[in-house]
Amino acid sequence: MEGLFFNVDSGFLEGIVRGYKAGILTQSQYASLGQCETLEDFRTQLSASDYGNFLANEPSPLSTSTIADKATKVLVDQFNYLRSNSVQPLSKFFDYITYAYMIDNVILLITGTLHERDTHELLQRCHPLGVFDTMPALCVATNVEELYQSVLVETALAPYFRDCLSASDLDDLNIEIVRNTVYKAYLEDFYHFCTSLGSPTSDVMHRILSFEADRRTINITINSFGTELTKEQRAKLFPTIGRLFPEGNNQLAKSDDIDQVRQVCENISEYRSFFDNTSSQLGGGNESSAASELEDHFFTTEVHLNKQAFMQQFQYGVFYSYMKLKEQEIRNLTWIAECIAQDARDRMQDFIPIF
Repeated sequence: MEGLFFNVDSGFLEGIVRGYKAGILTQSQYASLGQCETLEDFRTQLSASDYGNFLANEPSPLSTSTIADKATKVLVDQFNYLRSNSVQPLSKFFDYITYAYMIDNVILLITGTLHERDTHELLQRCHPLGVFDTMPALCVATNVEELYQSVLVETALAPYFRDCLSASDLDDLNIEIVRNTVYKAYLEDFYHFCTSLGSPTSDVMHRILSFEADRRTINITINSFGTELTKEQRAKLFPTIGRLFPEGNNQLAKSDDIDQVRQVCENISEYRSFFDNTSSQLGGGNESSAASELEDHFFTTEVHLNKQAFMQQFQYGVFYSYMKLKEQEIRNLTWIAECIAQDARDRMQDFIPIF
């Protein structure tokens, strides 16, 4: 019965997104891309994949930013097709997916306003999935107070901003606190919305969102070392969901160094390997290398969880997971293209494979 009712409204779209997923680049296709001598060869190789001739009208010489932008446009077009054919509650689920991009876009506009940048220029840098109808109204704001009121009145993010912040919070020093506070509210809201959808969607999405919450908690902790952020302020930025919540969050709020973070994460079997080499590197002046390695662990785990989502039918998690897998693929393509452009072939394989 569950499958019958699901398929009435969403079975067609689930079939479509599983078809999209079948077009994600394989290891052999990545190997072929890695053999390219120039970005023109790269263009030719990609044309044999599901990307087709998406770069056909781009003039030479091709740039890596163009490749990333056009690959993102392919993903956005696919997302918009799925969203436009959805009905409630799946259409609301798609809305939640876009909120993360909207947060990044609004924060970008707030930052630009603080620095008196041309917000119309910033609009060009906004992620297309986070663009909303009233976004041009935000560009009319001439100061942070006006922008804050516009965000509250004109966007779907209003509850997150209203409950977490005031206009006085929006200054240069606090902009990352703003971002993390709003994202915390968004993650918790998305988690509770997925709970209302029931199993199996809630089962799949709880695993994915719990990991995302834990990743943010760990990153906030590490990035706050040596800053003016107090431990009390740090604790308030942690999402109240995830496998680290509540005990792990309480311990991370009190942590003073990376070794204490590692000890907390060792209590979660999936996170245990994240800090195998990281703590020694951070202590030895290799902070950037260690941070990059930790980020790779996060991306690898994220890919694994999103691949698992496709092992279960009759649930909405596949739509979220497809977006995340394609974003990783776009990061991979950009990395390989950049290595070709800079003739850095020794680093060509430093990407996160999907299949």
